[in-house]
Amino acid sequence: MTATAEIQRETKPKVTIQGITQSFRIRENGKVSEFTAVDDFNLTVNEGEFLTIVGASGCGKSTMLDILAGLVKARSGKIFIGDREVVGPSFETGIVMQGYALLPWRTIRSNIEFGLEIKGVPKKERHAISDHFLDLVGLTDFASRHPHELSGGMKQRVAIARALAYDPEVLLMDEPFAAVDAQTRESLQDELLRIWDKTKKTIIFVTHSIDEAIFLADRVVVLSSHPGRVKEIIPVNIPRPRSNADIRLSAEFNWTRQKVYDILMNESKKDSATEVSQDVAAEIDAQAVL
Repeated sequence: MTATAEIQRETKPKVTIQGITQSFRIRENGKVSEFTAVDDFNLTVNEGEFLTIVGASGCGKSTMLDILAGLVKARSGKIFIGDREVVGPSFETGIVMQGYALLPWRTIRSNIEFGLEIKGVPKKERHAISDHFLDLVGLTDFASRHPHELSGGMKQRVAIARALAYDPEVLLMDEPFAAVDAQTRESLQDELLRIWDKTKKTIIFVTHSIDEAIFLADRVVVLSSHPGRVKEIIPVNIPRPRSNADIRLSAEFNWTRQKVYDILMNESKKDSATEVSQDVAAEIDAQAVL
């Protein structure tokens, strides 16, 4: 089967990654050597696009997100958000990680307002903004609770609301649903697409799950195994809005999944020193019997 015509979307660049290379000094058996995590990484992400990144474990996906967020400085190359170069952490990017990173002594509302406090937003305005995002993620009734009183899925919704509340231009998400059960994960995927449709944010989402990458994305970026480079960019030609219950048996979804799978398997064969992660391997095994 061949892919259908690519869905036309906004093509105004929002994030431009130019020749990023990052390496680290490592010590092994008493010897110091250089480990290159990503090499000559080039990518353009369009405004309002939902872009997912997949690749073998150790291919530099999380390293690239850290550089994008300004948390780590690359050895070489540049990143721009709009026309502004990323030179350090800023409010231009919001980050959602796997581990929630909520402050346990704060209520859900005050967790969401944390970035707004740092920005110096007045209390009355903070309250109005947190009201909006509590409603957006369906947690209005839990505003006065604390993180330990919430389920894993609810905590992740708080983390998403907190990242969006201070209005970043780009939302970076690093395996945000990996710690929850399968049913909750699918529910959060549906929820994230609903939020993305309402906010129109540019999202860069890292995952090991092929199915998750395809379900969420406008385009899927597949990385080489080691070091991380953009191997191929695959458009996802599945109409929106999408629902997990509807698209997983579609011909287009399965064609795209097979395409991503083939690239990942070819990469793992080329670099015997880099193994496909257990998550990807398990998913590949499951797909092989479909």
